[in-house]
Amino acid sequence: MNDLLVMKFGGTSVGSAERMRVAAGIAAEQKARRPVAIVVSAMSKITDLLLDTLRRAEAGDQAGLEANVAKLRERHLATCRELLPPERQEGAAEGIAYLIAEFQRIAGGMLMLNEMPPRSVDEAVAIGERLSALLIAQYLNAQGTPAEAVNAAEIVVTDAVFGNASPLMEPTRAKSRARLLPLLEHGILPVVTGFNGATADGRPTTLGRGGSDFSASILSAALDAAELWIWTDVDGIMSADPRLVPSAVVLHEVTYAEAAELAYNGAKVLHPRTLAPLIEKQIPVWSKNSFAPEKPGTRILPSIGAATGARAVTSLARVALISLQPASPELSGAHVMARALDALDRANVEVLVFSSSSYRQNFCFLVRTEELAKSRQALESALALELAHDYVYPIQVDEQVGLLAVVGEGMQGKPGTAGRIFTAISREKVNIIAIAQGSSELTIAIVVSRDGLEKAVRAVHAECGMGQ
Repeated sequence: MNDLLVMKFGGTSVGSAERMRVAAGIAAEQKARRPVAIVVSAMSKITDLLLDTLRRAEAGDQAGLEANVAKLRERHLATCRELLPPERQEGAAEGIAYLIAEFQRIAGGMLMLNEMPPRSVDEAVAIGERLSALLIAQYLNAQGTPAEAVNAAEIVVTDAVFGNASPLMEPTRAKSRARLLPLLEHGILPVVTGFNGATADGRPTTLGRGGSDFSASILSAALDAAELWIWTDVDGIMSADPRLVPSAVVLHEVTYAEAAELAYNGAKVLHPRTLAPLIEKQIPVWSKNSFAPEKPGTRILPSIGAATGARAVTSLARVALISLQPASPELSGAHVMARALDALDRANVEVLVFSSSSYRQNFCFLVRTEELAKSRQALESALALELAHDYVYPIQVDEQVGLLAVVGEGMQGKPGTAGRIFTAISREKVNIIAIAQGSSELTIAIVVSRDGLEKAVRAVHAECGMGQ
């Protein structure tokens, strides 16, 4: 299909009846010009509510479960009443009731078992996206734009890593084209749930953090889309977080690699996995603000014109630095590193920064605070023998740290960039704890003391002239 536009609307962009109207209006406006498919997130805060409900079920808290389900029902019914004309409300309310009953069935099973099986969690939390898709499709139809809600479990085929599944692109391509192309050819706008999929044998899965963005890029690649537009609540990809750096500016164009590095290191506009399915087909992406759709946003491309050095600085505050060191020179540091990284991989932990020394063979890596507990557990299990016999020093953890990352294709081969960055940080009397730089010279990642993180971000942004 020629000139297909896929658009994704995040949780804040569909967080109320008013925001749903705006999202649907954007979709309908574009559909008047070319074929359009949209991917939608759950309403803002709904996924958190669903997960909290499941945790209450696991803990045997029936009253808490029922109170949360009542909140879930009332929010969506109130949105239905505000969004839809009276003649559409009864049908939509029946759909809402059906989906919430599905969620109650799963939560009720967890209440009886006092556990949260990952497969059941994936099936349950996808209800949030299914509710959004139902309401937006109903509204589009009411406004004269033919639309149909589509559960991504019908079309996105994944592996069986529940909670953080990865797509299997060939079967996804076959299923999505069989299901969606007939709708598009008949002028019907598919409203697809983000975040979820299913294994080849039909077991529900979710795609993990940032899964709705990922869903949109998977479908864009599977359908050979001309463009992907990702609608959020910010103006685009910026040279820094404007809450930390008032002089931060929107970057009009960035490369796939720059966008992925920025997302990986804390920028909240995209998730790094988002871009992977698009690279082979070189599908351009726009990051736009649904609260200010007139603004151009940021275009993400395979490559851009002349690179000019460091282009953006981003940061993460909720991180922890884990350090390991062999206690005996007879124990290979590389062997300990391999065991540690394998343990983190099996625990599905995202390693943000890795740094090592050559002589003492000690090394450290940075993880997100929310993944610290399972990181420690995985390492203590994998290295239990070495720790018990003092072949490895006790695991050290420092939670008073932050991550600062400077990104730009133009840093490659530009002498003095790293020196200027380190000097700018040291002028602010901020302690640099660890440094990592990839062989591509695209990113310099720096671990600093937490209390100096914001000062360091502002200093680097100013030193590199990013706001100019």
